[in-house]
Amino acid sequence: MAGKWMAGVVESRSEGGPPTVDRWTPVSVPGRPDGFAKTARSADERLAYRTTIADPRSTPDARTLLALHGASGLESVRIDGIDREIDAGAPYFVPTRLEFEPESETELHLEFATARTAGGVYDTDEVPPELGLPGIWWGAAVQVRPQTFIDELSVTPRLEGETAYIDVELVVDVGEDPLDDSITLSLRPEGFRGGGTMDRVRVEGDPGERVAVSKTLEVREPSLWWPRGYGDQHRYTVRAKLGEDATERTVGLRTVERTDDELLVNDRPIRARGVARLPGSDPLQDVQRAVDCNANLVRARGHVPRPEFYDACDEAGLLVWQDLPIIGADPEFEVDRATKLAEALVEYYGSHPSLGLVGVRNEPVDPFADPLGSGWRARLAFRWRAWRAGVDQRGALEVADSIPDSVATVPLTGAPGLDATATTLYPGWRYLEATDVEWLLDRYPSLGRFVGAFGSASLTDDVDPAAVTGVDAALLERRATSPEESLAEQAKTVRTVAEALRRHESSLLVASSLRDSGPGGGTGLLSVDGEAKPAFEPLASAYEPVQAVLDAAPVGGGEIGVTVVNDGPELLETTVSWRAGERSGATSVTVNATGCASAGAVDVPPDADAVVLSLELPSRTVENRYGL
Repeated sequence: MAGKWMAGVVESRSEGGPPTVDRWTPVSVPGRPDGFAKTARSADERLAYRTTIADPRSTPDARTLLALHGASGLESVRIDGIDREIDAGAPYFVPTRLEFEPESETELHLEFATARTAGGVYDTDEVPPELGLPGIWWGAAVQVRPQTFIDELSVTPRLEGETAYIDVELVVDVGEDPLDDSITLSLRPEGFRGGGTMDRVRVEGDPGERVAVSKTLEVREPSLWWPRGYGDQHRYTVRAKLGEDATERTVGLRTVERTDDELLVNDRPIRARGVARLPGSDPLQDVQRAVDCNANLVRARGHVPRPEFYDACDEAGLLVWQDLPIIGADPEFEVDRATKLAEALVEYYGSHPSLGLVGVRNEPVDPFADPLGSGWRARLAFRWRAWRAGVDQRGALEVADSIPDSVATVPLTGAPGLDATATTLYPGWRYLEATDVEWLLDRYPSLGRFVGAFGSASLTDDVDPAAVTGVDAALLERRATSPEESLAEQAKTVRTVAEALRRHESSLLVASSLRDSGPGGGTGLLSVDGEAKPAFEPLASAYEPVQAVLDAAPVGGGEIGVTVVNDGPELLETTVSWRAGERSGATSVTVNATGCASAGAVDVPPDADAVVLSLELPSRTVENRYGL
């Protein structure tokens, strides 16, 4: 849509007319109405958008549809002088589509309820409030379609032994004439050699009718989609054609399953190294940043990104852990609402092979809201709080049971003591020291199986921590006295915890934030504008698929064990070399697929300024450097 968009606060609204606005202001679509930040969260005010649409048709009998993507808070649509009914309770990630009869210039008015929020992380202090403003976040488009067209196409893949099937469901919107025809369905591999197929499905309907038909396509000797590092990202395109009208969807063939101890993709155990994403930046750039960090999973924490994010993850081989956009801290968990959100999420994004996990409830209570220090007394206090902690999981489990088996579920993510499916693990930040992660994992091995968040926060500017989005000022002030110290502490904490989790063979671990959500700092490895903090490179090194790591921090010299971690799908035979000051050595080691093995020890002299580990791979040498 090329028309100019304007927005304003609604003064009044007459029956059968457009809203009255005192002053119209230009606004960007897609985007947030930044100039109306003070209006957000007001129970009484409504925000109006308006624009004009030129007639896009080349023939007068064509049909015209308006599509709004990411329309958060949308409550009413008035187009061509007519108020249109919409589902005001629909989640923002489901498009709003309306048919209209265009004139040479058609007026469009939209109204948004400022008190209606997008939910999830947008209702917390982890992101700036302007990110949750109602508006058209992702875009608006006018579609021109023939009289009879394919209005909906959904594809659901499933694997059964050596054969795959793709269940295709279509909805045809019949125009002015009766319909008696066939839809041609074709399946083609994208970017690789493989078997395609073609089939037809009969469709009949009366004028004005919406007709649903379905067909199952068989894929023999299917080529599977794999996370990066485990295989290729094979995908297929399903195309449906009815007369001159055609539409298509791209799909990948894979299975994802979570057992008590492992994450399985295509029945093979994998190690998922992840980063959490918050809204506020270009999602395609965030996908590339995750790849640069050696991640193979991205957790969309508390929000649903736009479809292009999923397309990019499909292509890059990044699994997506998608949270439902709800607030986990609510004392009452609304099972019906969460179930409907999960149903809409899987229906709209389920054909993406990258959608691997759905998180239901996140951090409903925090037994460590009051920080703990270090030492044996703090360890006793940690054990006491974890022992006393608890939460009713029945609602989250009920929602998880309603989600199709095509994706794995994480019913509950939370702190130690909650018996959560995935643990939020914050030594070196909320409690204890980063090096106490060893004590935690030795005493409570289950905490390290699936880790939904770890890390700490830092400042990028010399500002008041209380004014920085996503930063717990009290915690930060206990850990650091300057931005530089906070950045160094974050880098140390992230590296120490990540390497410990990998040595303890965690099936899934997620660094708490890829990128800060606002200026001044946060829990991100990158600032809000994408500049790398000191923590980025240490995590990228710790996330190398195959890496040699020290078993303890190299402090004061002496012997320190070395472990080789191999997240790859094949057994590895390699050599680990080390140097520390004037001393050096080398050890041959064999490591099982998705396993770990000891590679001897390094002997660090007291005057060494660094320990460098080098691991030989067939195509390159991987280094891991520890400054002293």
